Amino acid sequence: MAKFGYIFAFIFGFILFNSCTKQEELNTPQQTQHSLPKTPQLKKSYGAYLAGRVAHLRKNFNAAADYYMQALNEDPENKELLGRVYVILASKGRISEAAKYASLSLQKGDENNFTYIIMAVDEMKKGQFEQVNETISHLDGPVYKEFIIPLMSAWAYAGLNQPEKALKTIAVLNKEPSFRALYHFHAGMINDYFDRTDEARKHYETIVNDESMEMSFRSLQVITNFYIRNGEKNKAVKLTSHYTDEKLLADMLNKLAKNVRKAKPEKTTKIVNDPNIGMSEALFSIAATLRQGSSGIDLAHIFISLSIYANPKYDLAKLLLADILESREMYADANAIYDEINEESEAYYSAQVKKAGNLVIMQDYAAAELLLKSLALETNNNYQLLLDLGDVLRIRNKHDEAVNYYQEAIQNLPSVEEQHWVLFYALGISYDSLGDWDEAEKSFRKALELSQNHYLVLNFLGYSLIKHGKNTDEAFGMIVDAYNQIPNDGHITDSLGWAFYRLGKYDQAIEYLEKAAEIEPSNALISDHLGDAYWFGGRKNEAVFQWNHALILEDDSGELNKEDVRKKISSQELENRILPYSADIINKKIGEITKE
Repeated sequence: MAKFGYIFAFIFGFILFNSCTKQEELNTPQQTQHSLPKTPQLKKSYGAYLAGRVAHLRKNFNAAADYYMQALNEDPENKELLGRVYVILASKGRISEAAKYASLSLQKGDENNFTYIIMAVDEMKKGQFEQVNETISHLDGPVYKEFIIPLMSAWAYAGLNQPEKALKTIAVLNKEPSFRALYHFHAGMINDYFDRTDEARKHYETIVNDESMEMSFRSLQVITNFYIRNGEKNKAVKLTSHYTDEKLLADMLNKLAKNVRKAKPEKTTKIVNDPNIGMSEALFSIAATLRQGSSGIDLAHIFISLSIYANPKYDLAKLLLADILESREMYADANAIYDEINEESEAYYSAQVKKAGNLVIMQDYAAAELLLKSLALETNNNYQLLLDLGDVLRIRNKHDEAVNYYQEAIQNLPSVEEQHWVLFYALGISYDSLGDWDEAEKSFRKALELSQNHYLVLNFLGYSLIKHGKNTDEAFGMIVDAYNQIPNDGHITDSLGWAFYRLGKYDQAIEYLEKAAEIEPSNALISDHLGDAYWFGGRKNEAVFQWNHALILEDDSGELNKEDVRKKISSQELENRILPYSADIINKKIGEITKE
């Protein structure tokens, strides 16, 4: 695979919203997720503050900001609340409002550097380019001077029609090896903005030709756009064909390549035809860099919101914002961002696939099914999409349809490789649910081969063989091997206990089924299994208790027959057909069981 990715790692600490990281160089307002912050000393509107705090904890940032502003109207001197307001407004892209409160907070002695950044982006949007440089000149510290200020200031100089100052400002990035690709990208765009075609080409082709530099998708968009506009469409076509990716990005690359091939130079316009678009690129670059760090999500959230404010049509920025919202478990908010990306965008398909994934997480399976089916009609046999659709149909117990999509996914694999075990595993589950054990077993064994004995496959296949009364020795060995890989999984522990039960070894069955019930106390099937083991272990009162318990619990396995459980309780009769097995083989595997 050719070089591809985003660009660098640059980590520093900060605190925003509801995260728990230490407050360091960027000195942003502190709040935590697990405990309430120190309550601002509100003189009048405590109710509005509390309503805002509740909305904040529920991640309804728009409502939180509105309530906080209401509280501020009653208590305008509250500095802590003032700082909270501009941060949360910025996170929601309400930059003009955020800038107003940031300016007010600054006047009241706020020393947070972020006030200047929010104000500068708003000034840039209003065409106050000279004021932008004045505002960000107050930022202090190496992170700002060597990274953030150069990116923002360069585009302010572009707005002032001063290309030399813009290029001189951005040149500091070239001193840091990890920022060289970023330097050449922005220097290329600045030259291109000023129609300095030869200079722009030098910078762009440095990225293209230097294999040590990562090529971002945005760089690819901008550089191919440059080639097309300048009569070098063949270069653009060749460049897009150079990059491949097996994951979600593949569809964006394919759409870009298609658009490049059909592009007409005379109708192709510059991507960066306004200084604010350049500023948006700068803010996106900062956000993407911050996003790489485990503690960078808070600032990345604000910077990407600022980027979209500077360029509301920037779809890649919207993808990043949605990704950040997903990491905050704000799936509905993320989907609202995905819906802003139109069908003509190279990001559209990826956005819709991500949206479907979020619908699954939110358990809106019907909507996910409809969306995935519509996408399947629009695409050319995408393996991952077919797998996702099969999974949703399986969850909805539409196993006939699920099997069809899984089989279609297999047919569209260029080659069957280790990572595709999940597809065969899912196919096996659907066949088993349809009662076609022969096909299910074939699929599970293929999954087992590809996965190199993954515990999920070992457990499902072993338990299913025990359930069907087949290959007892092999099945028991599979379950033991799965248990040894992950001994604290309730479902696998249940399988081991149930296997002991089917062998007639009730004491050991009770031992592992009790452990499974401790791990998964709300699992109806485990309670039923434990009741059966208790019955044959001579603990009949406890057996009846467990069966009654199974009746009031929700069964997520689809295996429990509650009518059969009621019959056991009423008839006080139970039969266990003990499976035939080789004592030597079974005892050897018992000796291999991991002991805690």
